[in-house]
Amino acid sequence: MAKQGAASMLALALLFGTFAAIPTVVESIGACYGVNGNGLPSAGDVVQLYQSNNINLMRIYFPDTNALQALSGSNIGLIMDVPNSDLGSLASDPNAAATWVQNNVQAFPGVSFRYIAVGNEVAGGDTNNILPAMQNINNALSNAGLGSIKVSTAVQSGVTQGFPPSQGRFSQGYMGPIAQFLQSTGAPLLANVYPYFSWQGNQGQIDINYALFTSSGTVVQDGGNAYQNLFDALVDTFYSALENAGAGNVNIVVSESGWPSAGGDGASTGNAQTYNQNLINHVGQGTPKRPGAIETYIFAMFNEDQKPGAETERHFGLFNPDKSPAYNINF
Repeated sequence: MAKQGAASMLALALLFGTFAAIPTVVESIGACYGVNGNGLPSAGDVVQLYQSNNINLMRIYFPDTNALQALSGSNIGLIMDVPNSDLGSLASDPNAAATWVQNNVQAFPGVSFRYIAVGNEVAGGDTNNILPAMQNINNALSNAGLGSIKVSTAVQSGVTQGFPPSQGRFSQGYMGPIAQFLQSTGAPLLANVYPYFSWQGNQGQIDINYALFTSSGTVVQDGGNAYQNLFDALVDTFYSALENAGAGNVNIVVSESGWPSAGGDGASTGNAQTYNQNLINHVGQGTPKRPGAIETYIFAMFNEDQKPGAETERHFGLFNPDKSPAYNINF
């Protein structure tokens, strides 16, 4: 995650829109399953915890054999990441991509794979490897008869710029070809959307209620679209960027979103509960630009005390390692 800077810059631009946060039943809500913590439950227990809480989507950040075995037959839909460290080899060698698919996808026929995320918030020179790695993985899946599994990459709000949301564009040159590839394959763009970091970096300009879905009315008016929360503004900026890249048919899947319960400004159990419950209630209705349910994955299932970075990074969990709720959430 480490995304404050870029998210803050974009959110400052998105300060001023609204859409009434009417609770709506969302068809499916997911949670990201990270393993950077002490004393976490077994993968089998984790799958049971998902099921008992009606969480029917999961994201994992590498081909975790224990998780894949536990997921077999569960019908939990899965995003599985290709780690950033593997992009170079997969981009340069189609045979390496075929082997990766064989070992990590074909070997687990009972798993309900939805998407392969080729890299997560890739930065620097590695961005040149994203698209060729996506192409090679996509071809490997197709050759294996698994073309229904869509290939994408997970990006953060810093790859976009522009205000209001209707003026959104990609700020990074590598994103245009990726967007066009997604349109050609029918895959969504995976977007990590964090109003928390946007607010944290611009507290003087952004009301925390706008970030928490608790604003009483319109904060930003953008033509005919009214924005009452920052989440919608960030997502619609992605949609405008896709349109401006000639990929207006690409959908957004929110592959991460959450709020920390400790460790920094505005990080409290009360705010985390408010944000995540409102997120669950809200994503069933979509955004002003794109009404309709948004497939969304909350970050994260557990507090992870071994995560590097700022203290908040260790406090995004919905649950504690002993499987007790960090706070009450109704899925």
